[in-house]
Amino acid sequence: MTAAARILIVEDEAPIRRFLRVALETEGHVVSEAATARDGIALAAREAPAAIILDLGLPDADGISVLKTVREWSQVPVLVLSVRSDEAGKIAALDAGAQDYVTKPFSTGELLARLRGLLRDRARDAAPAILTLGPLVIDAAEHRASLSGEDLKLTRKEFDLLWLLAGHAGRLVTRDMILKAIWGPAHAEDSQYLRVYIRQLRAKLGDDAADPRWIFTEPGAGYRLADR
Repeated sequence: MTAAARILIVEDEAPIRRFLRVALETEGHVVSEAATARDGIALAAREAPAAIILDLGLPDADGISVLKTVREWSQVPVLVLSVRSDEAGKIAALDAGAQDYVTKPFSTGELLARLRGLLRDRARDAAPAILTLGPLVIDAAEHRASLSGEDLKLTRKEFDLLWLLAGHAGRLVTRDMILKAIWGPAHAEDSQYLRVYIRQLRAKLGDDAADPRWIFTEPGAGYRLADR
């Protein structure tokens, strides 16, 4: 048996979401639900689930676009659940980054077995839940960060932004990638959101935009967190 985990269901049909929730909670998992592509992407970024069950026929966007967006910042296992049984559709989903594909109607036992396999693979390859960059320590499980032993009082969005930058420390993270990951694809052009939160995060890190120690601006592109 695999350990209990948070599973995100992105599915527009409420009866299927309810059915999956019951099956997953019976296995001991914690379940989050989204009925649209936009909400699915936002929950994937905010909650960092252990796995995603993703329908391709969503009302506001194709599930493939959700998969591609999530893959810009996360390698979370994705199990596609779809009525599309054609080979081309399966290949498109797998090429976009899905780990597995189950066709509707589906066997509950088979779906749970495939999910257990994904979770076992993830446990073997899991990234650390705590990132340490010199005096900066970020704990994803506790949603806490400290600098030189002092707790940083971060809002949820500030923490999510810091965790995303820290996961790519030393490398450029584009504005587009950050906005989609933290605020969702509908805000991909809202750079003002990002500038405000970068300014707040710098203030809490004691950073200076003119002479940065932690967060560096890459003009016209995005931001880079120092790799210490």
